[in-house]
Amino acid sequence: MTDCLFCKIIKGDIPSDKVYEDDTVYAFKDINAVAPHHYLIIPKQHIAMINDVQDGDAKTMGRLFVAAKNIAKQQGFAEEGYRTVMNCGEAAGQTVFHVHLHLLAGRDLSWPPG
Repeated sequence: MTDCLFCKIIKGDIPSDKVYEDDTVYAFKDINAVAPHHYLIIPKQHIAMINDVQDGDAKTMGRLFVAAKNIAKQQGFAEEGYRTVMNCGEAAGQTVFHVHLHLLAGRDLSWPPG
């Protein structure tokens, strides 16, 4: 997509504070952080939302969680604990329609969320 905010970040057209990148995913600090550690992990392939994920996207989606584990270890909070969240659709709080996994840590996170 040419007008997707996250696609522009991946291309480098919009600056971001990158924390991780591999062949499949890109991760950066969320500018609207709700925790001391709040990162967005996005596939380099544009997929608008979970409802658009196809069987062939399983490996890409799994790479988001591998990246989350790697970032948690790299940033030093893997043992303390962290939360991952993925919203699907406006009613669930999705504001950018490019699949993204939130990685949150650094404070107590209550349950249930929302």
